[in-house]
Amino acid sequence: MLDKYIQQEQIEKLKIFLPAQSKSKELSPSFNLNIITQFYPPDYAATGQLIEELAVNLGRLGIQVRVFTGQPGYAFKKHAAPILERSEKILIRRSRTSRMWNARIRGKAINGCLFFLRTILYLLNQKNHGDLLLLTTAPAFLPIVGYIAKLLFGLPYVCLMYDLYPDVAVELDVLSKKNWLVKLWRSLNQKVWQNSEKIVVLSSTMREKILSYSPELSEKIVVIHNWANPNWIVPIEKENNWFAQKHELVNTFTVQYSGNMGRCHELDTILEAARQLQDESIQFVFIGGGAKFQSSLERVKKLGLNNCRFLPYQDKQDLPYSLTACDLSLVSISPKMEGIVAPSKLYGILAAGRPVAAICEPHSYLRHLLRESGCGAAFNSGDASGLAQFIRRLKSDRELVKQMGMAGRQYLQFNFTPEIIAKQYSNVLQQAFLTAKRRIVRSKTNNIEAVTEES
Repeated sequence: MLDKYIQQEQIEKLKIFLPAQSKSKELSPSFNLNIITQFYPPDYAATGQLIEELAVNLGRLGIQVRVFTGQPGYAFKKHAAPILERSEKILIRRSRTSRMWNARIRGKAINGCLFFLRTILYLLNQKNHGDLLLLTTAPAFLPIVGYIAKLLFGLPYVCLMYDLYPDVAVELDVLSKKNWLVKLWRSLNQKVWQNSEKIVVLSSTMREKILSYSPELSEKIVVIHNWANPNWIVPIEKENNWFAQKHELVNTFTVQYSGNMGRCHELDTILEAARQLQDESIQFVFIGGGAKFQSSLERVKKLGLNNCRFLPYQDKQDLPYSLTACDLSLVSISPKMEGIVAPSKLYGILAAGRPVAAICEPHSYLRHLLRESGCGAAFNSGDASGLAQFIRRLKSDRELVKQMGMAGRQYLQFNFTPEIIAKQYSNVLQQAFLTAKRRIVRSKTNNIEAVTEES
């Protein structure tokens, strides 16, 4: 009966995303990389945490890395961080002004614009250029800086697409598809992408989405997944887990949603499943925050559900314990958001050795990962009954829980460790640097030949 939810795959079939292990000779990095992103620790924003880990691992591979970022806006206790800091051989420079109004969409947009302007000022100083720029979509329009820097200074750049804008704003009804800003933004995206050296996306569906706008970019777009460190996040039995003990999660089958509860995440199906299971020995724990946190809390109160608990974001150091304080973990993407966003929480769940239930569209890349790994099941938005039945099945079969959890962890160890992903980034960035360098050499050679012919 296990084959309904788990497929026994050979180890070789698990190795599906390993371009770094190709037979071609691995490139030897030797250049200065300038990473620009609004979020970086001590922020607990997932994008900032991931960029820090990427920067450190790229540094260990021999790339000279520096980071330009903003002041903490989501940190727990810190309101300011050092303007200049060196950590793990990474030089970190922060803007001088702290962020404001982080709780509202308009305020976040203003903060993003301010960081955008500060980045341009930062790059006006030639000593801050480096050999190659890596620009994230934090804020969403930051890659435009790369286009400007290339026009002004000839700086090559790579785009790292966490989210795809203005599509997110359109699908969330923040902006109309016909809005002049949307049309301008999409036009600028074309310029930014066409002039970039490479475009890194987090999923195959995000790649397909960009290609629907610009089919000619096929050779530029590279899919590199997020990751988690299986040496830091390891499976811990709830009986031995202080976090589970503290929050009384040990003796009851626990379903956990951990991370951002934003407008791009589907929570209605989860809450309806909780309603269907309210009279059974099953509890739901929501850890984090976001735009839907308060509305979800209010809905639980309105429905009178006593099987749901809400906890705030946890310190990063506590994640190995909070992620393993459950029996099943949840990942969700709202309808129409597939290919526009990619939840990073999946990889920590895999490292924790817990089964996964995903709420997503039929064509979602999450379904492919779950099938390949055999670590869980996926459900359409609104299929609360299917989700509830899956939860009941796991509750009644502890062996299935363990097998799915270990299958997911093994899958991560073969495909999504920091070392594997860093090598993929290193190869892409090295190729981008060498391509730009050759182009500059050819340009100079052509100019010299033109001058010689004239003389």
